[in-house]
Amino acid sequence: MNLTNRQTQILKAAIEEYISTAEPVSSEQIEKKYNLGVSPATIRNEMAYLTTEGLLRQPHTSAGRIPTSMALRYYVDNLMQEKQMSVAEEVSAKEKVWDSRFDFDRLMRHTSLALSQHTKNLSLAATDEGDIYFAGVSHILDMPEFFDIDVTRTVLSLLDQQNRLSELFFQKNYSQDPVHIIFGADLGWPYFEPVGMAFVHFNAGHDRRGSLAVVGPCRLDFPRVIPTLKYFSGLINEFNSNW
Repeated sequence: MNLTNRQTQILKAAIEEYISTAEPVSSEQIEKKYNLGVSPATIRNEMAYLTTEGLLRQPHTSAGRIPTSMALRYYVDNLMQEKQMSVAEEVSAKEKVWDSRFDFDRLMRHTSLALSQHTKNLSLAATDEGDIYFAGVSHILDMPEFFDIDVTRTVLSLLDQQNRLSELFFQKNYSQDPVHIIFGADLGWPYFEPVGMAFVHFNAGHDRRGSLAVVGPCRLDFPRVIPTLKYFSGLINEFNSNW
């Protein structure tokens, strides 16, 4: 993608503001908050260009703009800086799952719960043999994207669809990146467009594979979610010699 440095800075600011607020972002917001050294009019012109390039879109009811799934993926791949877990957070996470390390079923339940607590999103774990574990359903009800009952119903019904989850996690080809990002808009499922998901594979022992996922709005806090997923999957892989 051929963007100027200024366009890249404005796009990054718009995405991070949208992740934070869940509201369409205006040029005035970016000018006041991000100290880019350019006027709101210049920012507005650049945002108009980013819209023609398919990176921003303008909801009908607002003068502000929101990033598209293409922009969010570009952000994750090129602009985002991961916010690593602190030592205290890592210790807390490990303590929550340590006593379960010899029992795979219990470990999956405790890991799902701990992951949900750390990311404040719905989390789930699945194996390629069809076992599904999840926690944190209440978290999605705090997010405006899920005030739409059809969106929420679609996400919750997914938790009961072993075949669809298995296809999503284990039967599609993904990049070599350790954490995979899925945007609902890319799946073409009804009512799934506002949804985002990040997941990572792990060794589930006995020639099984597993996936650990965080599910929320497409504006997931990727800088925090991605390193958290890496840490928890690393713990599971560390424990797998016990199974």
